[in-house]
Amino acid sequence: MNTAPAVDFVVVGGGIVGLATAYVLLQEAPGASLVLVEKESRLAAHQSGHNSGVIHAGVYYEPGSLKARLAQAGLQRTLAFCQAHAVTHQQCGKLILAVSPAEVAPLTVLHRRALANGAAVRWLEGPEIQALEPNVLGVAGLLVAATGIVDYVGMCHALARQMTLAGGEIQLDTQVQALREGAAEVVLETSRGTLRARQLIVCGGLQADRLLSASGITPDFAIVPFRGDYYRLPASRNAIVKHLIYPVPDPRLPFLGIHLTRLFDGGVSVGPSAMLALSREDYRQHAFDRRDAWAVARYPGTWRLLARYPGAGLRELACALSRRHYLHAVQRYCPMLTQADLLPCAPGIRAQAVSPSGHLIHDFLLKQTARMLHVCNAPSPAATAALPIASEIVARVLDRAHKPSARPLGPLDSPA
Repeated sequence: MNTAPAVDFVVVGGGIVGLATAYVLLQEAPGASLVLVEKESRLAAHQSGHNSGVIHAGVYYEPGSLKARLAQAGLQRTLAFCQAHAVTHQQCGKLILAVSPAEVAPLTVLHRRALANGAAVRWLEGPEIQALEPNVLGVAGLLVAATGIVDYVGMCHALARQMTLAGGEIQLDTQVQALREGAAEVVLETSRGTLRARQLIVCGGLQADRLLSASGITPDFAIVPFRGDYYRLPASRNAIVKHLIYPVPDPRLPFLGIHLTRLFDGGVSVGPSAMLALSREDYRQHAFDRRDAWAVARYPGTWRLLARYPGAGLRELACALSRRHYLHAVQRYCPMLTQADLLPCAPGIRAQAVSPSGHLIHDFLLKQTARMLHVCNAPSPAATAALPIASEIVARVLDRAHKPSARPLGPLDSPA
């Protein structure tokens, strides 16, 4: 690829947030020139293609947070996009279970949050749960009818088709190696040559901190990868549940616990766990990457995070090392499952931004300069909320494009 004149927009990252951003940009700025670059040979190669495939309804998130505001909008816009572009999806509903009396209080908190966020939920007592789902246990539960499942890889390809029809270009196998922001443009040195952009949007996912560093901004966070192991139930267990079945999560952590998820082929997946990963993008069991492992080990926030949640860390380690411990977590609410029911399934790796003090950054985190916007943290429900996140990004980018010197240079955090 030869050096060419600057295009209006370059988007880095071919996951669902990057693709949604490119799609919305060309809707809001028709006729603009746009190039999306992705270092892999295919779209949705990482988080967007390695998740539970759930469309969330906004139950868990702190009222007033960016997550809460975007989750409900994301549910509606995801469903509308999938219907308009023939993306496979289904609203099968979700049941969140309090297995013991001690979990009723945190379930009540979730109930209040869901109502505050505008999610339609129904409180169930034990007998109602048994009538609805006879193979699971719970003293109380929340039924979230709007929750669904979707083919997120299919949605990514539909977004790609729409943005290319609108004039956008996708370059695969193109890795960003360096970024330089000037007064009039951003210069990207890539594995295929030089690109110039009047505005740059970086949706780097698992590489978000490194891409921020490459642009000359020192991150005040680090991406700490968490591996999520999944299993799949045998076909004989396909009818074990009608809904998605979730435990009450630990409110201090951004992980939702090991759950049962219905699949489009009629099967049921189990997972994920959440264990520190020693490779950001290698999905093989016990994968190790020297650079990634060293980044985790040398970062002070990693050790402060582990010290903050020692019990949770030990539980996740046990699940990662022992299928028996993993099974025990599921048997709390679905006791009929056995170890033989846990069949191998592809894992996922989640990008979690962590502060130097060891605090998990729970909300979306955007950093913007005159000509760049970096999506530094896009935790769940980022896939559900990809389209409204994209609208938020595009509004900021277009505002800055019209008045690039309106505010001083330097990163600007989104509301937390």
